[in-house]
Amino acid sequence: MTITSKDIQKAVEILNKEELVAIPTETVYGLAGNIYSEKAIRKIFEMKNRPLFNPLIVHIHSINQLNEFISYIPKKALLLANAFWPGALTLVLKKKSHVPDLITSGKDSVAIRIPNHPVTLALLEQLNFPLAAPSANPFGCISPTKAIHVEEYFGNNIQMVLDGGNCKNGIESTIIGFPYDEPVVYRLGAISIEDIEKVVGKIEIKNKKESTPDAPGMLSKHYAPLTNTYLASNIEQFIKSFPDKKIGLLLFCSEVNAPQIIHQEILSKNGNLEEAATNLYSALHLLDKLNLDAIIAERLPDIGLGKSINDRLERATKK
Repeated sequence: MTITSKDIQKAVEILNKEELVAIPTETVYGLAGNIYSEKAIRKIFEMKNRPLFNPLIVHIHSINQLNEFISYIPKKALLLANAFWPGALTLVLKKKSHVPDLITSGKDSVAIRIPNHPVTLALLEQLNFPLAAPSANPFGCISPTKAIHVEEYFGNNIQMVLDGGNCKNGIESTIIGFPYDEPVVYRLGAISIEDIEKVVGKIEIKNKKESTPDAPGMLSKHYAPLTNTYLASNIEQFIKSFPDKKIGLLLFCSEVNAPQIIHQEILSKNGNLEEAATNLYSALHLLDKLNLDAIIAERLPDIGLGKSINDRLERATKK
């Protein structure tokens, strides 16, 4: 039976036994296990039905731990770590040999971050190992931002969900690699490109790669509801393509009137992109439960976190 609890010590006990715990972060809930336990890591891949070629993110609690796992840290990587950690930034860096290849899908680099959530930071400080923690959902499905989302996905297959409340940022971390010592964005995320560029200057975006991805979140189909979902710039015009269908809408800041609309979710009535990101996955979870014929999502302004939200919606929808 799944335990949903705030008991950090119970989570420590389960993780020490090479089992999995769903943990809260500021981005989404993660399905966490000891990076040095092959049993735990294989269970992560199996529970999620995640392909082994898709690497995992390692979670640590202090920037001082970087040298334990990383063999080389570019200057701009350190600038970014100091600017955004703890926080929703993942760095892909050259790993030391003791970091298991199973975590990195056989690559010589590892994705690593310090989550900005007091519960998970306290948990990490009590463990003798870091945690690998991809999102706590079946591969390709909507990411979980509440404990109940994890329970609904995995039921009794997971021993514990460590309850840390609703995730503040609501979308996954921004992932940056350094293939030639210069930063490259592998996944748009909860820290905007504009904020990254204030620290390291102009940055390349290379966030889709179907085979042997350099980081998590690079596959073109991801974060998707079970309901057929579409992305449109002009919602009112697009709805006309579904005259006899039950439609749900995912909208940025204002409602739309049409007779076939069953439900509308507004991401931010004030037009705030940070609030829209926070509410994105919860809104998709709700719409996906309404037995609709289609979900139509509105494309957001392509600035700041709007770029990251649009990226998620593009991966979740039919082209």
